[in-house]
Amino acid sequence: MAKQKDVLTTGQVAKICSVAPRTVSKWFDTGQLQGYRIPGSRDRRIPLNQLISFMKVHGMPLNGLETASTRILVLDDDATTTGILDGPAGTDAGYQVSSAKSAFEAGVAVESFKPDVLVVDISLPDVHAEQLCRDLRANPDMRPLKLIAVSGAMTEGKGQEMLQSGFDAYIKKPIAADVLVDTIAKV
Repeated sequence: MAKQKDVLTTGQVAKICSVAPRTVSKWFDTGQLQGYRIPGSRDRRIPLNQLISFMKVHGMPLNGLETASTRILVLDDDATTTGILDGPAGTDAGYQVSSAKSAFEAGVAVESFKPDVLVVDISLPDVHAEQLCRDLRANPDMRPLKLIAVSGAMTEGKGQEMLQSGFDAYIKKPIAADVLVDTIAKV
């Protein structure tokens, strides 16, 4: 079971409330949502009790708090990768997992599922990894999304290339459950 945090980032509050992170920043900056700034930074933190009070005052459903677990979208036509997270490794980590077998399906799923992490098999014929990364990073609502590149043909050089193009991590297939869970936790 995932532990509930006592203090949340604006990105986490945005996911819970189903709004853009900049909307949460606006609530904070206008004093509607109480919290604090990290000293020496522009980052904001919202105590959970303040968020609950805010949501109640504004008639927002509190069921978003229950879905604050990490959402993982796996873009891979190999069911083995998705199966790793559907099994005990993903359940124990408190992940919600969805999968897509094509770039088109992933695009639809990103909008509806709102994942925290996207695991991408960069070897798929319709996946252009660098372009996918550019498109996601260009959308302000998608910038917090963490990207993990996977491939059976992953080399150290290719992995470094993926990091330079904007991915947060890379893994060579076949993927061990503990390696995938650890990588997700790191990003």
